[in-house]
Amino acid sequence: MKTRTLVAALAGISLAWPVAAFAQDAPVEQQLVDAMNKVFGVHAGFRANHAKGVVVEGKFKPSAEAASLSRASLFSGGEIPVTVRFSDSTGVPNLPDGSDDANPHGMAVKFHLADGSDMDLVINSLKFFPVSTGAELRDLFLAIADSGPGAAKPTRLEQFIGSHPSVPAALGTIATPDSFANEAYFGVNAFMLVDKAGARQAVRWQMLPEEVVHLDKADAAKRAPDFLMTELPARLKQGPVAFRFMAQLAAAGDDTKDPAKPWPDDRKLVALGTLTIDKAVDDSDAAQKKLLFLPGQLTDGIEASDDPMIDIRNGAYAISFSRRNP
Repeated sequence: MKTRTLVAALAGISLAWPVAAFAQDAPVEQQLVDAMNKVFGVHAGFRANHAKGVVVEGKFKPSAEAASLSRASLFSGGEIPVTVRFSDSTGVPNLPDGSDDANPHGMAVKFHLADGSDMDLVINSLKFFPVSTGAELRDLFLAIADSGPGAAKPTRLEQFIGSHPSVPAALGTIATPDSFANEAYFGVNAFMLVDKAGARQAVRWQMLPEEVVHLDKADAAKRAPDFLMTELPARLKQGPVAFRFMAQLAAAGDDTKDPAKPWPDDRKLVALGTLTIDKAVDDSDAAQKKLLFLPGQLTDGIEASDDPMIDIRNGAYAISFSRRNP
């Protein structure tokens, strides 16, 4: 099966890199980072996952309709400067951009608000998450680490996938883009938009490009190892890149706790505004090491939902940040 091959390929990576110690009695956030280190190795100065990336800058212009859904200053009408990081999956900083293992690709956005605070989005090209909880994500990485060549059949990974059909289903939604600018990115966690009257609406984020262009595997494999990292800065020299920032609105009965349960495609989409990227950061490698994006770093008018994975992600990202910036 295609998706099983994709995940199994990660198991091969785990055999090529040093193994970090794993603390069974640590908080699940630490266990999750340790499990990623076990699969991908420890690479000083780099993230435990989505290690390879490129940083760019631009601005966000909200739509008129956004202000009717949320009182957040993000949607008050003025342009907001943004810092954006696009990335490949895995914790391997020299992974070729055309590798299957580089999927899903990530997009992290830091909105620099007028009061000096920041709000973050951390989204990726998966339409929904492979697992429901932090503990399951940890167990998935541990299963990958234990299922390399020579592992007894059925491998721990095969057993995990057999009991978690959401894993191959989620991985079936991704492919390699020809540019970070030609990929759609999704927020797998639910958040709450709060309007001026206090009414709350559950949403999931989407960031949609002008067009989506995916490569077939053979074409992707032939591309230069850093083609995504170099293509975007070159493209920006020719002109800006735009994305539509969208909110998918939950309807009654839609699950806001489980990131592995997608909402139906017919749910209403509301345009929150346009994000325009117009400049590549000069020293991207230095810039990205200092950046910490947290999905739960929000602002008044935007709240976390009841999805516990938001807090798990916040904690794991903070641990990864502290390890690369000791």
